[in-house]
Amino acid sequence: MEDNPHQIPDRREELAADRTDMANFRTQLALDRTTLAWIRTSLTFATFGFGMVGFFRSLESAAPSEKSRQLHQGSINFGIALIALGIVSMSLAGVSHWRMLRSLRQGKPPALMQWPLSIVVATLVAILGLVGLWSIIAH
Repeated sequence: MEDNPHQIPDRREELAADRTDMANFRTQLALDRTTLAWIRTSLTFATFGFGMVGFFRSLESAAPSEKSRQLHQGSINFGIALIALGIVSMSLAGVSHWRMLRSLRQGKPPALMQWPLSIVVATLVAILGLVGLWSIIAH
């Protein structure tokens, strides 16, 4: 079979490679957006926790009864737990982002996690809420 000098070159492979590169780029941008959303969420947890700690510490000295002091201390503990949750979720988001980018750079498709970060953090928030509610009801 002879090459026809008037034949248009087949660029399908080149175009497919370009589309794959762009798909990887879009995937990386999506991962970046997701990580930024987790950073905002983590900062919100921590900021709310710092606000609770500061507010209830200022009220703690003005509390006239033992019951209100216990409530203030429980609120401070809840605020501290929110700060810790913010730190943990920020760390997990960073690790998850790094792992996904590493997989993408190695040419592997990003794998779905058995326990996605959203489910883990939602479960921790639910447990934290139940513990906080229990501490209010139990006292």
